[in-house]
Amino acid sequence: MTISRSLVRGAFALAAVSVFSVSASAQGGMQMGGGRGQAPASPRDSLTASVSGAEIKVNYGRPSKRGRVIFNGLNDMKWGMVWRTGANEATHFTTSKALDFGGKSVPAGTYTLFTQLEANGKWELIVNKQTKQWGTAYDKAQDLVRIPMTVTDKNAVVEKMEIQVKPAGKGGEIIVMWDTYKAVAAFTVK
Repeated sequence: MTISRSLVRGAFALAAVSVFSVSASAQGGMQMGGGRGQAPASPRDSLTASVSGAEIKVNYGRPSKRGRVIFNGLNDMKWGMVWRTGANEATHFTTSKALDFGGKSVPAGTYTLFTQLEANGKWELIVNKQTKQWGTAYDKAQDLVRIPMTVTDKNAVVEKMEIQVKPAGKGGEIIVMWDTYKAVAAFTVK
């Protein structure tokens, strides 16, 4: 009788430990994985473009509009502020050849991109020498050049922010699109 009770108690204890272990493991997986199976709100994306013999690469986070007012609506995107031109880690830009943006030179190399936002549409694309930082860690002292952008704000809505590099004229364009805004910086390859 004593042996039977011990075996029964042991079986219940083992079952309880097994149930607790599975439950704790499942909860830990949910917490650590941030909700497995769910896409991140601002996934990383990258592109590579060949323009007039230069290989240009961009790596950036792509935030979504999700019904929000974006420009002058989000706390870190008010008029007069420097925006990280993406989400999360800083947007990285690499060129294999020197580029000329209307007399402003960007030598071959890797940089980060930021954008000075202005209500009057006079935005500037900022090419910054600091790399591998979080997008909100902007250091103005590291600016290489500030490039005027052509901005339009009555375009079709772009839900997920997008950067493009396209051949145009004797060079190319860096295009930033999100919400109804489209900002363009034209360049030639040296």
